[in-house]
Amino acid sequence: MSLTELTATSRVTVFPLDNLTVAYTTHSSDTRGLGDIGLVTVVDEQTDGEELWRLARDLGSRPQNSDQARWILTQASRARVVAAYTDLPDTKWTARIHRRFPLDVLYANHDVLMTGRITLPGY
Repeated sequence: MSLTELTATSRVTVFPLDNLTVAYTTHSSDTRGLGDIGLVTVVDEQTDGEELWRLARDLGSRPQNSDQARWILTQASRARVVAAYTDLPDTKWTARIHRRFPLDVLYANHDVLMTGRITLPGY
């Protein structure tokens, strides 16, 4: 079951990760618009996003949840920086958040990682 559903318009980076299509965007916890929440989601109506955590554990060899969260954010931020994948500016999206993970320290400019699934136009 979803923790919450979010709908917004923002920049979304879509990239492949193993056999998944993954979308990365940011969300803000308050009106300052800092993007302090990293939102890394799977573009698939049948998933809850837990595949990302399994990949972090299995491919990333990360046994701890905090290490898995950092691995997930690293893959997402790398895809955005490289700009070799699909970059969707000002895209309206809806995400069903399955897991919210507060990070113990700021990582990739995020305090929180949220994972789940996302609906994007054209995907």
